[in-house]
Amino acid sequence: MATPMRVLILGGSGFVGGAIAGQLVKQGYFVTVPTRDRERAKSLLLLPSCDVIAANIWDPAVLEREIAQHDVVINLVGILSGDFERVHVTLPRLVAEHCARHGKRLLHMSALCADANGGSEYLRSRGRGEDAVHAVARQTGLAVTMFRPSVIFGEGDNFINMLARLVRLFPIIPLGSPDARFQPVWVEDVARAIVVAMQRPETIGKTYELVGPQVYTLRELLTWVMHTISRPRPVVPLGNGLATLQAMAFEFPPGKWLGALLGVEMTRDNVASMRTPNVSSAPFPALFGEAHRLEDVVPTYLAMRFGRAQYNQFRADR
Repeated sequence: MATPMRVLILGGSGFVGGAIAGQLVKQGYFVTVPTRDRERAKSLLLLPSCDVIAANIWDPAVLEREIAQHDVVINLVGILSGDFERVHVTLPRLVAEHCARHGKRLLHMSALCADANGGSEYLRSRGRGEDAVHAVARQTGLAVTMFRPSVIFGEGDNFINMLARLVRLFPIIPLGSPDARFQPVWVEDVARAIVVAMQRPETIGKTYELVGPQVYTLRELLTWVMHTISRPRPVVPLGNGLATLQAMAFEFPPGKWLGALLGVEMTRDNVASMRTPNVSSAPFPALFGEAHRLEDVVPTYLAMRFGRAQYNQFRADR
């Protein structure tokens, strides 16, 4: 009997990594998730063939050692603020070089609308990261598949849940970039796409945009969340100037502390990113199955967590 493949997930302790690890384990793969804080990955400890190890992937020697010991590497590392060059360009280049040196397959997650000449530093750094990985592939023959998801939703997301927290806590919602457009995709659909691509050699050298079946404005999403958790609120739309000022307020104390408390991460660069429609001209790739509608997934957990149903559950538990 062949030994199951070993898969290394960089950034695996996060929201998307957990979904990918879960699907891989169900299919019999051995999964390793390196992290500097095992507490962040405690949910993965229950997966039977998932090994959560204490390791600093920013140490080049540690990174190369872990890559050398696995068959496939999935790089999910990304940030919404901070040192974009280090996280989105330098690290992907190094991961690609180590994968090429040791003959490993690489699956790299970028972002929809990534472009080295994009409208925000986030999008530009994602684009430069893609370019760096592609350059390594051209020079070495590295087997790489690239993914560009829109905003990802799911039970542990920081997008739909953030909107719900704002609705629950504030009587009026001042909304920056209300007309920003998104094509949200379910985390389990993203995970399935990556796992299937890993299994299909014909995906090598390809880039896939991962999007849901419907486009929404930010205001439409907020309105839908309010309806789903039965908490209507007046919404005050903010123009570009006020949205930028609002974001700036969250970048520095005390706004930064409030944002951390609410789980809201917003910067001027985030606002700049939202000026680029986060949508795709192509549907979810048929190779990976069908993408689920947000309306069919989110109510199963959002109303229970934030709506009146949580009180019914509390009474039932008593």
